[in-house]
Amino acid sequence: MAATDGRTGKRPNSVWLTERPPLKRKAEQPAGLARDKIVAATVRLLDADGLAKFSMRRLAAELGVTAMSVYWYVDTKDDLLELALDSVMGEMRLPDEAAADRDWRDHLRSLAGEYRALLTGHPWVARLLGTYINIGPHSIAFSNASMRVMKESGLSLDQITGGLSAVFQFVYGFATIEGLFNARCAEAGVPVDEYFHQVMSAVSDRPEFAETMQNSTKVMAARGGTTVQEMRDRDFAFALDLQIAGIEAMRDRAGD
Repeated sequence: MAATDGRTGKRPNSVWLTERPPLKRKAEQPAGLARDKIVAATVRLLDADGLAKFSMRRLAAELGVTAMSVYWYVDTKDDLLELALDSVMGEMRLPDEAAADRDWRDHLRSLAGEYRALLTGHPWVARLLGTYINIGPHSIAFSNASMRVMKESGLSLDQITGGLSAVFQFVYGFATIEGLFNARCAEAGVPVDEYFHQVMSAVSDRPEFAETMQNSTKVMAARGGTTVQEMRDRDFAFALDLQIAGIEAMRDRAGD
């Protein structure tokens, strides 16, 4: 059944729902240009410059072709961004569900970690995930793997989507903030740890931040970790364990 827009009855716009006729080679098309090459260049530009600075003209210049040459392979900029999004979704490694000693908790941790790495490695992905319907083959593979893992948790069918939301919306928020902070540091040309210490030093002597600094200093000392990355990793692992414990508690409550 085709997905539809409930307000108009029409199919939502998506490159994955558009049937495009096979390309026919034209003499004026530059040799060596292909859709995969265009998508790869798009990902490189998005990683380097961000979504706001991306344009079809900039992409064409990167490829050494005209903008019309790019449109020979994709109909719109949105189509290209959807293709780029699904391309990087393919970077996530899915757990081996055939392993004899598989455990749904470990598989869920693995999927959550891969999702975090995707969002921090490609900060532009967070915006696009909320823009498109994400039905490319790599997106669907990740969605199906997540659903299968959550089914193994023992949650009832009516609880599964809530369990998935608890885990992956947490990861989305955590990693999006992490990725934006990393991008801010990169734009400033300052390493993450140096930038963090600069911020802490700037507010440490301000009276309005006294309580915040006192609490933060104690918490950071108790948590441990000498770098921002180590602190983040510990927070992420503990927060994810909280999600898993909540899933187990809700599953066991249903059995009482």
